[in-house]
Amino acid sequence: MNSAIALQHIQAPIAQEMRDFEPFFANSLKSENGLLDKISHYIIKRKGKQMRPMLVFLSAKLFQKPTEKTFVAASLIELLHTATLVHDDVVDEAMTRRGFFSINALWKNKIAVLVGDYLLSKGLLISVNNNAFDLLKIVATAVQEISEGELLQQEKSRRMKVTEEIYYQIIRQKTASLIGACCQMGGASANVDAPTQDALYQMGINIGIAFQIKDDLLDLGFGANIGKPTGGDIQENKLTLPILHALQHGSKETIAFIKLLLKNKSVGQKELMVLQQRLMECGSIAYATEAMNQYAKNAQDILAQFPQSDVSGSIHKLIQFTIERDK
Repeated sequence: MNSAIALQHIQAPIAQEMRDFEPFFANSLKSENGLLDKISHYIIKRKGKQMRPMLVFLSAKLFQKPTEKTFVAASLIELLHTATLVHDDVVDEAMTRRGFFSINALWKNKIAVLVGDYLLSKGLLISVNNNAFDLLKIVATAVQEISEGELLQQEKSRRMKVTEEIYYQIIRQKTASLIGACCQMGGASANVDAPTQDALYQMGINIGIAFQIKDDLLDLGFGANIGKPTGGDIQENKLTLPILHALQHGSKETIAFIKLLLKNKSVGQKELMVLQQRLMECGSIAYATEAMNQYAKNAQDILAQFPQSDVSGSIHKLIQFTIERDK
């Protein structure tokens, strides 16, 4: 089953809500500025899997039918996520995103930064205009976490001082905090109590960590179906879980080989094949896979505490999709 079909099955209990969300989100991007409107249409056209809005709607529907506030929450999280992607592409000097040209590639860095700022401001306004101040607090916390995580990664990667503990701190802040916010905001829009919101948040955190470890493995070509893997994390000097494990437990030759790749910030297909073999030999792929599966199980265990229905079944499938996807 390919990714698109798998996501259709996962979306089944919220299919109508996701259809209704498209015009709601498009309307939240509207601007009287011609350039902004043009870029907004481009952003909508190149939307991704929309896993984050899905998690908002599924988390809300675990407890009750999604409300107008749920649509506000989903729009807010998607505006924030899109803004961070636009800004990330500027920081990383990325020319493409999801197979399309990035905003900075088409309109240059200055406009891309301003567009990211605009998306953030639209998120703030949609919250304020709907008196959804509890949602705003959740999102503001996520923005803080994402920013701190990115800065921590920049600081530690430059000095090559990333430990496994720091790695988990980085991915919890950079990736998992936003997914945790999705689940929490869904619950908040359904008016669940604070302990339930906290449990939803922790479920999202575990999903997010599992998601990032899967990305680590895909970047190295394990489980990938996206053409030849690039080893992009090494080129960007990012120390991922398999690499960290190999640096601690690999042979002297393996450690020296990895350090050379990181120093050169370059990995061709020949080097990547050698790296794949060395990572398997020292157990680093098995180690990362086991960690990923454990975080997915943690999320499933929390999910089991909530009402069981076709909605919880879809969240279960979404967690499995997170660790089984091939791109």
